Amino acid sequence: RKQATEYSTSSSDEEFESKPSLTHKAKRALRKRRKLEKETKQLIKQEELKRLHKAQAIQRQLEELEEKQRTLEIFGVELERELRGEADSGTKDENQMLHEWFELVVEKNKLMRYESELLIIAQELELEDHQSRLEQKLREKMAIDDSLKDEMDLNEEDEI
Repeated sequence: RKQATEYSTSSSDEEFESKPSLTHKAKRALRKRRKLEKETKQLIKQEELKRLHKAQAIQRQLEELEEKQRTLEIFGVELERELRGEADSGTKDENQMLHEWFELVVEKNKLMRYESELLIIAQELELEDHQSRLEQKLREKMAIDDSLKDEMDLNEEDEI
Protein backbone atom coordinates (compact mmCIF):
# COMPACT_ATOMS: atom_id res chain seq x y z
CA ARG A 1 0.00 0.00 0.00
CA LYS A 2 2.78 2.39 0.94
CA GLN A 3 4.56 1.70 -2.33
CA ALA A 4 1.34 2.22 -4.27
CA THR A 5 0.78 5.54 -2.49
CA GLU A 6 4.34 6.63 -3.20
CA TYR A 7 3.95 5.55 -6.80
CA SER A 8 0.71 7.46 -7.25
CA THR A 9 2.18 10.50 -5.52
CA SER A 10 5.28 10.48 -7.67
CA SER A 11 3.13 9.86 -10.70
CA SER A 12 0.95 12.89 -9.94
CA ASP A 13 4.08 14.94 -9.20
CA GLU A 14 5.45 14.02 -12.62
CA GLU A 15 2.19 15.03 -14.25
CA PHE A 16 2.26 18.31 -12.39
CA GLU A 17 5.86 18.91 -13.39
CA SER A 18 5.29 17.86 -16.99
CA LYS A 19 2.46 20.38 -17.48
CA PRO A 20 4.66 23.40 -16.77
CA SER A 21 7.34 21.91 -19.03
CA LEU A 22 4.74 21.51 -21.75
CA THR A 23 3.81 25.15 -21.43
CA HIS A 24 7.50 25.96 -21.41
CA LYS A 25 7.90 23.90 -24.58
CA ALA A 26 4.87 25.58 -26.08
CA LYS A 27 6.26 29.00 -25.19
CA ARG A 28 9.61 28.06 -26.70
CA ALA A 29 7.90 26.78 -29.85
CA LEU A 30 5.84 29.96 -30.03
CA ARG A 31 8.95 32.11 -29.63
CA LYS A 32 10.72 30.09 -32.31
CA ARG A 33 7.72 30.44 -34.62
CA ARG A 34 7.57 34.20 -34.06
CA LYS A 35 11.28 34.48 -34.70
CA LEU A 36 10.91 32.56 -37.96
CA GLU A 37 7.96 34.75 -38.97
CA LYS A 38 9.99 37.86 -38.21
CA GLU A 39 12.96 36.56 -40.22
CA THR A 40 10.63 35.65 -43.09
CA LYS A 41 9.12 39.13 -43.06
CA GLN A 42 12.60 40.65 -43.11
CA LEU A 43 13.60 38.48 -46.06
CA ILE A 44 10.41 39.43 -47.90
CA LYS A 45 11.13 43.11 -47.20
CA GLN A 46 14.70 42.72 -48.49
CA GLU A 47 13.43 41.04 -51.66
CA GLU A 48 10.94 43.86 -52.17
CA LEU A 49 13.71 46.43 -51.77
CA LYS A 50 15.90 44.58 -54.26
CA ARG A 51 13.05 44.54 -56.78
CA LEU A 52 12.40 48.23 -56.13
CA HIS A 53 16.06 49.17 -56.71
CA LYS A 54 16.14 47.06 -59.85
CA ALA A 55 12.92 48.68 -61.10
CA GLN A 56 14.35 52.14 -60.45
CA ALA A 57 17.52 51.25 -62.36
CA ILE A 58 15.44 49.98 -65.26
CA GLN A 59 13.39 53.18 -65.23
CA ARG A 60 16.56 55.28 -65.40
CA GLN A 61 17.89 53.17 -68.27
CA LEU A 62 14.59 53.53 -70.14
CA GLU A 63 14.73 57.30 -69.74
CA GLU A 64 18.33 57.40 -71.02
CA LEU A 65 17.32 55.15 -73.89
CA GLU A 66 14.44 57.43 -74.80
CA GLU A 67 16.81 60.41 -74.90
CA LYS A 68 19.23 58.54 -77.18
CA GLN A 69 16.37 57.56 -79.46
CA ARG A 70 15.21 61.19 -79.70
CA THR A 71 18.74 62.28 -80.59
CA LEU A 72 19.02 59.59 -83.25
CA GLU A 73 15.61 60.52 -84.63
CA ILE A 74 16.62 64.18 -85.00
CA PHE A 75 19.90 63.19 -86.65
CA GLY A 76 18.04 60.75 -88.92
CA VAL A 77 15.54 63.36 -90.09
CA GLU A 78 18.38 65.76 -90.94
CA LEU A 79 20.26 63.01 -92.78
CA GLU A 80 17.18 62.06 -94.80
CA ARG A 81 16.72 65.71 -95.83
CA GLU A 82 20.32 65.80 -97.00
CA LEU A 83 19.82 62.57 -98.96
CA ARG A 84 16.72 63.99 -100.68
CA GLY A 85 18.59 67.17 -101.50
CA GLU A 86 16.33 69.31 -99.34
CA ALA A 87 19.20 70.44 -97.10
CA ASP A 88 22.78 71.44 -97.79
CA SER A 89 24.97 68.34 -97.50
CA GLY A 90 28.22 70.30 -97.55
CA THR A 91 31.17 68.12 -98.47
CA LYS A 92 29.45 64.77 -97.89
CA ASP A 93 28.87 62.56 -100.90
CA GLU A 94 25.80 60.36 -101.30
CA ASN A 95 27.64 57.10 -100.43
CA GLN A 96 28.89 58.54 -97.17
CA MET A 97 25.39 59.78 -96.27
CA LEU A 98 23.85 56.37 -97.08
CA HIS A 99 26.49 54.68 -94.93
CA GLU A 100 25.67 57.03 -92.03
CA TRP A 101 21.94 56.43 -92.53
CA PHE A 102 22.38 52.63 -92.39
CA GLU A 103 24.52 52.93 -89.27
CA LEU A 104 21.79 55.09 -87.79
CA VAL A 105 19.15 52.46 -88.58
CA VAL A 106 21.31 49.71 -87.04
CA GLU A 107 21.84 51.79 -83.89
CA LYS A 108 18.15 52.57 -83.66
CA ASN A 109 17.28 48.86 -83.96
CA LYS A 110 19.77 48.02 -81.20
CA LEU A 111 18.17 50.59 -78.93
CA MET A 112 14.70 49.24 -79.68
CA ARG A 113 15.80 45.66 -78.84
CA TYR A 114 17.39 46.87 -75.62
CA GLU A 115 14.21 48.74 -74.74
CA SER A 116 12.19 45.56 -75.32
CA GLU A 117 14.55 43.62 -73.05
CA LEU A 118 14.23 46.24 -70.32
CA LEU A 119 10.45 46.20 -70.58
CA ILE A 120 10.44 42.40 -70.26
CA ILE A 121 12.65 42.61 -67.17
CA ALA A 122 10.36 45.26 -65.70
CA GLN A 123 7.36 43.01 -66.34
CA GLU A 124 9.18 40.10 -64.66
CA LEU A 125 9.80 42.26 -61.61
CA GLU A 126 6.15 43.23 -61.52
CA LEU A 127 5.11 39.57 -61.68
CA GLU A 128 7.60 38.60 -58.96
CA ASP A 129 6.21 41.35 -56.75
CA HIS A 130 2.65 40.18 -57.39
CA GLN A 131 3.64 36.59 -56.62
CA SER A 132 5.32 37.64 -53.39
CA ARG A 133 2.22 39.52 -52.27
CA LEU A 134 0.00 36.53 -53.08
CA GLU A 135 2.31 34.19 -51.16
CA GLN A 136 2.22 36.52 -48.15
CA LYS A 137 -1.55 36.76 -48.32
CA LEU A 138 -1.82 32.97 -48.56
CA ARG A 139 0.48 32.52 -45.56
CA GLU A 140 -1.72 34.85 -43.55
CA LYS A 141 -4.86 32.99 -44.61
CA MET A 142 -3.33 29.59 -43.83
CA ALA A 143 -2.18 30.74 -40.40
CA ILE A 144 -5.82 31.02 -39.36
CA ASP A 145 -7.36 27.79 -38.08
CA ASP A 146 -9.78 26.23 -40.60
CA SER A 147 -12.50 26.01 -37.96
CA LEU A 148 -12.49 29.82 -37.69
CA LYS A 149 -12.86 30.37 -41.45
CA ASP A 150 -16.15 30.83 -43.20
CA GLU A 151 -16.87 29.63 -46.73
CA MET A 152 -15.80 32.93 -48.26
CA ASP A 153 -12.39 32.73 -46.52
CA LEU A 154 -11.90 29.15 -47.71
CA ASN A 155 -12.85 30.08 -51.28
CA GLU A 156 -10.47 33.04 -51.23
CA GLU A 157 -7.67 30.82 -49.91
CA ASP A 158 -8.34 28.29 -52.70
CA GLU A 159 -8.35 31.08 -55.28
CA ILE A 160 -5.01 32.43 -54.06
